[in-house]
Amino acid sequence: MSDTVSYSVMDRIACLAISNPPVNGLGLSVRDGLAAGLDKAFADADVASVIIHGRGSMFCGGADIRQFNTPAASSRPLTKDILKKIEEARKPVIAAIHGFALGGGLEFALGCHYRVLQASAKIGLPEVKLGLIPGGGGTQRLPRLVGLQAAIDIILTGKHVAAAKALKLGIVDRIAEGDVLVAACQLGREMEQSATLPLVAYMPAPADTDGILEREKSRLAANKRAGATERAAIACIEAASTLPFDDGVALERSTFVELVESNESKAMRHLFFGEREALKVPGVTGVATPRPVNSVGIVGAGTMGAGIAMAFANAGIPVILVDQGDVRLDRGVSAIQKNYEITASKGKLSTDDVKARMSLIRPTTDLGRLGQCDLVVEAIFEDMTAKLEMFRQLDAICKPEAVIATNTSRLDVNDIAAATRRPESVIGLHFFSPANVMRLLEIVRAEKTAPWALQTSLAVAKKIGKTPVIVGVCEGFVGNRMLTAYWREAGFLLEEGASPRQIDQALQNFGMAMGPLAMADLAGMDINWATRKRLAPMRPKNLRYSKVADRICEVGRFGQKTGAGYYRYETGSRTPNPDPIVDKIIENCAREAGITRRMISDQEIVDRTIFALVNEGAYILEDRIAQRASDIDVVYVNGYGFPAFRGGPMFYADSVGPDRVLKQIQEWRATQGEHWKPSKLFGAMVERKGRFSA
Repeated sequence: MSDTVSYSVMDRIACLAISNPPVNGLGLSVRDGLAAGLDKAFADADVASVIIHGRGSMFCGGADIRQFNTPAASSRPLTKDILKKIEEARKPVIAAIHGFALGGGLEFALGCHYRVLQASAKIGLPEVKLGLIPGGGGTQRLPRLVGLQAAIDIILTGKHVAAAKALKLGIVDRIAEGDVLVAACQLGREMEQSATLPLVAYMPAPADTDGILEREKSRLAANKRAGATERAAIACIEAASTLPFDDGVALERSTFVELVESNESKAMRHLFFGEREALKVPGVTGVATPRPVNSVGIVGAGTMGAGIAMAFANAGIPVILVDQGDVRLDRGVSAIQKNYEITASKGKLSTDDVKARMSLIRPTTDLGRLGQCDLVVEAIFEDMTAKLEMFRQLDAICKPEAVIATNTSRLDVNDIAAATRRPESVIGLHFFSPANVMRLLEIVRAEKTAPWALQTSLAVAKKIGKTPVIVGVCEGFVGNRMLTAYWREAGFLLEEGASPRQIDQALQNFGMAMGPLAMADLAGMDINWATRKRLAPMRPKNLRYSKVADRICEVGRFGQKTGAGYYRYETGSRTPNPDPIVDKIIENCAREAGITRRMISDQEIVDRTIFALVNEGAYILEDRIAQRASDIDVVYVNGYGFPAFRGGPMFYADSVGPDRVLKQIQEWRATQGEHWKPSKLFGAMVERKGRFSA
């Protein structure tokens, strides 16, 4: 066969076993082995049926992504060539699925005559998360099996489907409560004399009697964060209902090949690998051993503390939630209960699930209860004096082997660690609000943080479903440090002639989840105002500074929480409404700064704000606050609403052309001032014709 596919026969059943760790990807070697194995089984008169299964932890995780854009990806046999052999066979071919069958793995299984799924296994077509569509017949076979709406839900979300639902939808034929190979062999013996063998390809095309496809097209057209991938997927699913099977497969394949070459897919694959690279820390990964975390303490039951408690409870980890007073503690617990009940009302949790998670959260006003916790996360308000005092107390209370973390978003973790007698145990865990929802977790490595504490934090992040990125200590770390530059340009653009709505709309059209000014209103403008006042003594006097945000705060407008910020909000509504009061504040600030306002294009808005992110990102790399450019991209896509189909700010700069970005920054430096000074790393990289994403 091949070095990744083995062949054996027992009781007239040929078994082809895929062994291509870690995910049994359908690389060229596997495809060669499957093709050869099927040929051998079909030619052997003593073989009555064929079972295909995977070794290790899963059936098949799909195509080998690293072979994309290489000759191996297009070398025959392709998956469609192997499935053609099955279509022409007179012996039943059964996919025995354990663990996962994802992407090309599921598509291959759909091309078999039967599918047996282990009760604990899951299936899915996650290609959309890589800027791709299923390229092995998935957009043509799945709609024929489950109908248009279910196929759209599975393909466009890329979510996994559990065994019970897969059986209900008709994707699989049987569920195996025990050994899936035993169940598959039983089915093979039952079907070896069958006169007809079912093939999804020969099933009737699904009819769109309810206008499902047109509704999906309209929805995608209105969604600025939807990329070309989703639209391509709908077009191919539509082909399943309007074209003969072979024509639909041909359209799917040509579309897949086009997407593989697209910048959008390259961007999303960059993020896919970037998230995995972010877990690797030179000198730590593979060396230090994480310590077990079976109990967590959280100090502070406010918005962040409550959200962090939910993140751990959702993963089944007991939490001790501490706050100073019963009133604040009760308010936090009530907020957690309400959030869970809202989730349950949407059918995403059962009543028993809510009770189970709430039972894991134990509120108390006794800080001493944290003494036996494996991890303690401080989540009190952002004040250095208060945090230093809290860490002195935690130092005296926590057991020696515990990790003690601060959830600060900007403050110096080195100073916080120095307040203890064990700075090696102290780390920053910067969760993003709402902490029970947002995937990003900035893990802030202080100067004396021990490798074991770092590895423990990475392991915990993975356990609670977060996307961790290791960052160094500086004002704002990676995300908020870059956000400062982003907001800076937004403030300047307001003074120069743009309106809040124009700025936000231009960036939403670019693909950002929210515009910068609506984001500031949502987060609370008073928080950043306090930061600006704290940093004011260190602000260089020769750099331009916009007073717009300060003036808005000075009149008590802190955003949605006060019903007014950059926008005005009606009671009970989050809809931002333009406000003449803000327009007047902007005009006054421009006049005081001697700025003649002008018409500003949407493209200038996008370029100045996004290139500000890029330049600050380059400084972060130069200062070694981030390990690699992809770490910055992972931060911005997962924590700040940057569109995944653009790959993050640093990948976006690569796609635009680093030389072009640098040239524009240098021009702005000449006309607007030293805040546009490019980093030395940026200049050196362009000089050697390099890229951020090497």
